[in-house]
This record gives sequence, structure tokens and C-alpha cells, in this order.
Amino acid sequence: MTNARLVKITRYVSLLGGGVITGGALAVLVLELALRRLGGPAYTQVRQAEHDYFPWYLGITLGPTFIAVVMLVILARKADSPARRYAVAALVLLVLALMVSFVVNAPINIDQIDWNAQAPPADWETVRDRWQVAHAVRTFFCVIAFGCLAAAVIDRPFERSAVPLKPAGVSGDHD
Repeated sequence: MTNARLVKITRYVSLLGGGVITGGALAVLVLELALRRLGGPAYTQVRQAEHDYFPWYLGITLGPTFIAVVMLVILARKADSPARRYAVAALVLLVLALMVSFVVNAPINIDQIDWNAQAPPADWETVRDRWQVAHAVRTFFCVIAFGCLAAAVIDRPFERSAVPLKPAGVSGDHD
């Protein structure tokens, strides 16, 4: 595989994966806002149903996306590309989002699996609020990371030498 082809694949996978992750995070954010109207038993049932599907979804989206973004950073660094700063920023933001997930959201998710849906814990609203605030923070990180990936990928030459320079005073409108 040529370097140009690897760069192209890495760019597309990074942007697509970043978009899927960000879209999923935004959808969950909207869902969680709607769930605030539910009582404890209904909220617990929805959260437990979500746990049946989200772990595998996250596994198949996060893994390839992180690999692609890391590769994008490495390739951009090797090429001394102007895309490097945006790719590094996206990677840092995705790592921050993952840290929020591991520190706050995942432990709560694991606890909620064992909740009795008919009689949730007395502090279920406090736990819900903590989960939702952490999710809003990681969603913010994902949105900004996606913006950085878009800036790194769309209409940005990857190698500095790939952009031909016109001499000063020369226009492209010759007959």
C-alpha cells in the first residue's frame, strides 16, 4: 500500500469514526434529557436496556477510530503536515472523553446493571445527574474533537510540498 493511499484511508476512517462517535454521544445526550422526566423505575429500566447494546457499539466504533486518529497523528508528523496540530488536538480530546468515561460513566453503568428496577436506590437521581453531567462533558470533548478532525482532513493538504506556490503577481487567468 502506498503512503498516499494509507493517508487517504486514515483520514476517511478518522473522520467517519469521529462523526459516528460524536453523533452517538449527541443522541444519548438528547435521550438523557428526555429521561429526566421519568421516575426511578422507568429510568432504571431504560438504562438497563441500553447496557445490552452500547458496550458492543462502543467497541466497534472506538477501537478503529482511535487507531485511525493515532495513525493520522503519526503520518501527519512524519510529513510535517499542517494537519498535525488538529490531529493531535483531536486525539487529546478523544483521550479526555475516554478518561471521563472510565472514571465516571463506566462505574455508574456497571452499578446500574444490578439496580432493582422496581426499587432503585434512594440516591438514583444524584447518580443520574452525575452520569449526565459527565456525559455532557465527554460529548463536548467529542464534538470539538470531530471539529478538529474535520479541520485536519477536509481541504487541507497533507504534505507541505503538495501545494504548488504561484509567484507573486501571477494570476491564473491566462488566455
